[in-house]
Amino acid sequence: QVQLVESGGGSVQAGGSLRVSCTASGSTYRYSMAWFRQTPEKGREGVAAIDSRGRTKYEDSVQGRFTISQDNAKNILYLQMNNLKPEDTAVYRCAASGWEMSAIQTLGIIPGAFDSWGQGTQVTVYS
Repeated sequence: QVQLVESGGGSVQAGGSLRVSCTASGSTYRYSMAWFRQTPEKGREGVAAIDSRGRTKYEDSVQGRFTISQDNAKNILYLQMNNLKPEDTAVYRCAASGWEMSAIQTLGIIPGAFDSWGQGTQVTVYS
């Protein structure tokens, strides 16, 4: 089992940037990692995913604004968020999956594909 802990959330004005991080410990090998965001209105939404070879997938609304990356040596997953909008406000959670990216590319960044979750970090974007 892998343990995931997020950090780096906060409040930022629209148009600004934030980077959130996720540190993994325990049995850290997983085929894919992802960031989700969660709100009461929309529930849990997949934002971006990356596999062990660095292949990525993004949800349409963040494409070109968000970048997912990882430091495999340190077991840290990152999400760089630029040009933030108020609708990006959410709790951001990282997750780990035993699925390969080819399956995620086909089926989407869906919660059911991920079996380990962090508690989340709040990101608030104000206008």
